[in-house]
Amino acid sequence: MADIRVPKLNNNDTEYLVVEWLVEDGKPVQAGDPVAVLETSKAADELEAAEPGHLHHVAGLNTWIAPGAVLARITPEAVPASAGAPVASGAVPAASSGAPVISGAVPASASAASPDTPAAPADVPAAGAPVVTDPARALMDALGVTVAQVTALGLPIVRRGDVERLAGSAGTPPATGGHAGADGPHGQAGEAGSGGAAGTHPLSRVQRAVARAVTTSHGTIPAAYTAVKFDVGPLLARTRGLSREVRRPVGLAELFVQAVAALHPAFPLFFASVDGDRARPAEAPRVGVTFDMGQGLYVPVVHDTGSLREIADTLMRYRLAATEGDFRERDLTGANIAITLHTDADVILAIPFVFPGTVCALAITSPQPEVVLGEDGAVTTRTVANIGLAYDHRLINGRDAALFLAALRMELH
Repeated sequence: MADIRVPKLNNNDTEYLVVEWLVEDGKPVQAGDPVAVLETSKAADELEAAEPGHLHHVAGLNTWIAPGAVLARITPEAVPASAGAPVASGAVPAASSGAPVISGAVPASASAASPDTPAAPADVPAAGAPVVTDPARALMDALGVTVAQVTALGLPIVRRGDVERLAGSAGTPPATGGHAGADGPHGQAGEAGSGGAAGTHPLSRVQRAVARAVTTSHGTIPAAYTAVKFDVGPLLARTRGLSREVRRPVGLAELFVQAVAALHPAFPLFFASVDGDRARPAEAPRVGVTFDMGQGLYVPVVHDTGSLREIADTLMRYRLAATEGDFRERDLTGANIAITLHTDADVILAIPFVFPGTVCALAITSPQPEVVLGEDGAVTTRTVANIGLAYDHRLINGRDAALFLAALRMELH
């Protein structure tokens, strides 16, 4: 008999939600077969069987489970299924019977329980009650889609795309009284009833993960910032030809990922991590790129920077995943430098936080026209963008940052 234990999927979460069993209880599996889907604060990950045999569920569906807890067991032979599989150590029921499970919602009873209180049996949602992911829930709030409507879809897991299709087919108008903020739809806080109590908006599970990362960064990393002006007109002109050449969309993001990765041999400390009073350089560049499509901030990682076509392929896949909130945990781990995109038309300056585990974050802002005086005295225009570097001052100084940005400008021209 072998246990399938939950691995540590990321550094932001202490528990994950069991959202789907891919293999029924008692059914045979082969080594490498995906058996279950766990949802973290930002992604969904499949866990695989390490050896062949018969799978027996230990954690209940729609329960929270901690890293290291037993998710399932594999036995050489089939064993009759027990009436109600036990919940794994570290698992917490995600919802009471009959209600759809909202990813990111932890019952009050779970948080209030004493550590010495025996775990109650897992509550099993009624047949047809779906798991609703955070991006789907945010869109439901924005469009006024009801729980009854998504339950009627008959889906085990409701994702953002399902809500979009439902709202489109039903002609659901956007809900009033709210606005879409940078990290997703937010209801306006206002007067609630005649008593005048201020309303509240709960942070989504994705945004809570962002909050933890920002807090850790500001509390542990002494960051500094340097910004320079880049003439990006020639780059923008090149993107059209490059898009035709690689048959993929190529923009500033793709070109900057390629150029930043190319600087790794000359600037290894910019791709390092700080461990006490020591720096640990990375063997290869792995560039995280920010995506915020209105459902929260994601920083997926470009691992393969060998060619512009590969970079363009990866970033296109990540754009689609950010729209659906459909990342895998492996997409979001392993970055050793970050590029933050701030390309809304009027953004001229952005100071990113340094992501924990890295020492640099490069900010790309919106291209802007600028009037300049030519060498011949004629007035002309060019297209510029402020490119900034936030850096861990324990390892990198201002002179180093300026040299890195100068080398980056040369790499791009």
